[in-house]
Amino acid sequence: MNIKKKTLELLSLEGRVAVITGGASGIGLGTAIRLAEVGASVALLDIDKSSGKKAAKEIRRLGGDVEFFSCDVTSYSECEAAARAVYEEFGRIDILFNNAGVIRRKNTLELSEEEWDLVLSIDLKAIYLLSHHVIPYMIENGGGSIINTGSGWGLKGGPNAVAYCAAMGGTVNLTRAMAIDHGKQSIRVNCVCPGDTDTPLLSDEAAQLGEDEEEFIRKASDRPLERVGVPEDIANAVLYFASDMSSWVTGAILVVDGGGLA
Repeated sequence: MNIKKKTLELLSLEGRVAVITGGASGIGLGTAIRLAEVGASVALLDIDKSSGKKAAKEIRRLGGDVEFFSCDVTSYSECEAAARAVYEEFGRIDILFNNAGVIRRKNTLELSEEEWDLVLSIDLKAIYLLSHHVIPYMIENGGGSIINTGSGWGLKGGPNAVAYCAAMGGTVNLTRAMAIDHGKQSIRVNCVCPGDTDTPLLSDEAAQLGEDEEEFIRKASDRPLERVGVPEDIANAVLYFASDMSSWVTGAILVVDGGGLA
């Protein structure tokens, strides 16, 4: 076999179906486009119906096979219904990218109970909910790949972000526990930990802190590679975990942050 062809086959996702939460924008949308480029059929899950439909339309314009499914990832019943709908539409689920997330930039004294619950529900509980409903379909296929979005603040603390840091720390160890539990079913579970990435979430952080967005991004660029990330940076890492390139990798935590934690 041609050596170049062999490598490309390892990266190919032809015939596989990927579910992406928070798929209407940012890292989710960037990853959806990347996975579609290498042949995956993509199911976008998001609570924002308007943006989700717009994102699906854009991916179709680029030649991708995609469907949008409205889903509140904090709801057991909606996650169950979404997983079932994806399976009925595509006939299988091979990849789950648990990517939906929010942040509240507050310390323990400032943070309300409602804000704590919101962050933990979207950033951590949703991983359990989607995985709970998707894993049976993966088992039916003979295996699969789950990728969770964590953060550098899942590996170290950060200022004025107690709920987010708690959720990200939980995501990192949840990933490891799931990898142990489901390896016997040929399901690999890994975690990508982005640094500051140019997405609506980063703009929202600046607004929450009352900072000028351009100045906020300039300060966030103070890292060895001297820039913030873009969604494609994270998408490339997700593709690695989703593809056969990482066939013997599970329980891994991959930091993609331009050297911010170095």
